[in-house]
Amino acid sequence: RAGSWAVLLARQLHWNAFVYGVPGAGYVHPGLGRKGPVAAEVARVHLGALRPSLIIVQAGHDDMSVPPDLERVRVEQTVAMIRTQAPGARIALVTVFAGRKRTPALYQIDQAIVAGAMAADPQVIIMDPLASGWRFPRARDGLHPSPLGDAWIAGTVAGILRQHGVR
Repeated sequence: RAGSWAVLLARQLHWNAFVYGVPGAGYVHPGLGRKGPVAAEVARVHLGALRPSLIIVQAGHDDMSVPPDLERVRVEQTVAMIRTQAPGARIALVTVFAGRKRTPALYQIDQAIVAGAMAADPQVIIMDPLASGWRFPRARDGLHPSPLGDAWIAGTVAGILRQHGVR
């Protein structure tokens, strides 16, 4: 989507970026049209040919019904796959965006994502909207960001990346 936080981030930082996502996909759930999960999305974009310097993955909310141990394994496998396909790239994960309800299951999935990512690559940059209490304007559904929310997220992600030396 043209106004998504990922597109705004790329514009803001003047990056030549490839933005790809499947609504509803997680590390386990396949999402719309069964084009996920994230590992399938990563395989589809052929990272080796793109030779990116940074890969940002944002997923997790749609896996809240998944057993946390399975989530952790899938995150670990996905990060390891990214590392294999793009050995020179930095990897950053944006974990769970919470809607109006912050359930224990959401926190468990969030923690599983962090644990799996760190197990696969201790250098991974973790951006954790749930644990950090990100507050941004939202669309009527209470989950997705509004246009102002997308701008806020893009600015916040840019700041966190700068803190980790990403230019």
